[in-house]
Amino acid sequence: MITIKQWHVLKSAPHRVMFLGGALQTLAVMIWFMTELLTRYGEFMQPISWKIAPSYAHAYLMIFGMLPLFMFGVQMTTFPRWMKGVEIPQKLYVPAFILLMLGAIGFYAGLIVSHTLLIIAVCCTLSGWGFILYALMRVLLDTPPQDKRHPKIIFGALYLGWCCQFSYLVFLVSDDVSWIRFSIEGGIWLFLLPIFTTVAHRMIPFFTTSALPQTQMKSSFLALWIILIASATHCLLDFNGSYTWLWLCDFPLALAALYLSHSWEFGRSLKLPMLAVLHISFAWLSIAMLLFTAQSMVLLISHGDTFIGGLAPLHALTLGFFATFLIGMATRVTLGHSGLPMTADKPIKIMFSGIQIGAGLRVLADLFPMENRQWLYFAAGAVWLGCFTPWVLRYLPIYLKQRADGHPG
Repeated sequence: MITIKQWHVLKSAPHRVMFLGGALQTLAVMIWFMTELLTRYGEFMQPISWKIAPSYAHAYLMIFGMLPLFMFGVQMTTFPRWMKGVEIPQKLYVPAFILLMLGAIGFYAGLIVSHTLLIIAVCCTLSGWGFILYALMRVLLDTPPQDKRHPKIIFGALYLGWCCQFSYLVFLVSDDVSWIRFSIEGGIWLFLLPIFTTVAHRMIPFFTTSALPQTQMKSSFLALWIILIASATHCLLDFNGSYTWLWLCDFPLALAALYLSHSWEFGRSLKLPMLAVLHISFAWLSIAMLLFTAQSMVLLISHGDTFIGGLAPLHALTLGFFATFLIGMATRVTLGHSGLPMTADKPIKIMFSGIQIGAGLRVLADLFPMENRQWLYFAAGAVWLGCFTPWVLRYLPIYLKQRADGHPG
């Protein structure tokens, strides 16, 4: 249990409450997923009767459950700093945190108990998300005129993420699968990919220039616009069922991502572990989009008869890029805003390496399909969970303690 003193420390900064919630929610998502895998085929126990299809629950938890809390913590910390604005007040981020956690807990309960509870849980999450949108909008409006391209793109993507989650709510109420299709496709291509790419575009060059001597770089906004436009086009084509033409947007996206990795000194960055994890995670974006390109071109050549790779490109994107980049950023923010040294010791290096192995196993499971491959799904999840759990045990207590350097925040 959290004491009153710890609660006051926890709510003293937005990244503290959001990262604590994100860590707990990520563990819960992976435990639910592992449970679902173990029971799906009835080999260990009878399959659990969830109130909605497990695939729909999995999509919701991965897109709107596991990643956003960490993202909110990063953005509510960096927005005021990027634009030299006033720190976001507790009266906005604490209610948001409470509503988001009620939504998370309610969703798991609803999967077992009641479809109505699922609807209430999503409404709670949407309400908490609304507080965050308002808080970030105030920062955008109240700060003086300056280059706000990155914050505006991120805010727009967060708003689209809210819309995609609302689409999920409409699905729960109406049982119309077209709404959940938009929720999932939009959640990935209009929400997650634009945010992660934009944050990477802003922060990776900054961290690289600070860490590597005699390095001067300026990110190409043309490459970022290509990625954003291609991502939105992928969403529209995918939702329309035009899978044979996805390569038209996926290949330019891959090239733009490769160009950014090269211009950001990918090779030199590998010498510094805390920096390398961000560069490696971004490199997964190129890998994922090349896999999507190959998948689409094979469909085109075979006139829609041959589908290769399964969900390998998607998991390269979500586990390889999104999850790895998020944990890398969360580690940096946790250390930097706790007054601790910005270093990666041996346990952290092992943990990050293990997460890459987990992502790789999940991609390989679909790239090289085999009979009874569910064991590989389980192995990927077990490796990922086995590496993230030590991260939680190590950093969760930090959010309940004062900064090591005595500074506020």
